[in-house]
Amino acid sequence: MDIKVSGRKVTVTDALRSYVDEKIGGALEVFDIQPMTCDVVLRVEKNRSNPEAAVCEVTVRVRDNVVRVVSADPDMYAAIDIASDKVTRQLRKFKTRVIDRRQRTQGLPVAPTSADLADLIDAPEEDDELVREKVIDLPPMTEEEALVQTDLIGHDFYVFTNATTGLVNVIYRRKNGGYGIIKPKIEEPDD
Repeated sequence: MDIKVSGRKVTVTDALRSYVDEKIGGALEVFDIQPMTCDVVLRVEKNRSNPEAAVCEVTVRVRDNVVRVVSADPDMYAAIDIASDKVTRQLRKFKTRVIDRRQRTQGLPVAPTSADLADLIDAPEEDDELVREKVIDLPPMTEEEALVQTDLIGHDFYVFTNATTGLVNVIYRRKNGGYGIIKPKIEEPDD
């Protein structure tokens, strides 16, 4: 397993790199899923009001899906430990929800998206300025598969092409719990 480790506002020492390989790599080896790539970003936030300045971001790409976790702690090693536990839970969820479901439904084509929408959430510096554009693939999937992807990448929304209608839909997490779906007016809501 090749784990790419990089640092933002922090120097990645050999000790940190080996600790990431030990903890994150150990968590990934348990789930023998191929192909799998992993990117780890270690950063330190320079903000006196934030007691948890050390942040560990882990992005795992597995079978055209993205599993992303972020953990923060005052100590970088503790942040890596927390991220390792979160990655283990998310990969277990991925394995039971996505892979096992595919094996049960043998024959139904399933095309999950590999779009990581984290970059779309960045707040603009000025209200009237477009600061980032991201082009994503929208392969067709069911609403249930889109819910799984929303959980796996840990975002509040997910854009996908509905496999039954062929139209673009958005699934979003509601503030009072549960999920909602935004569909084009052309599409009739399921009753």
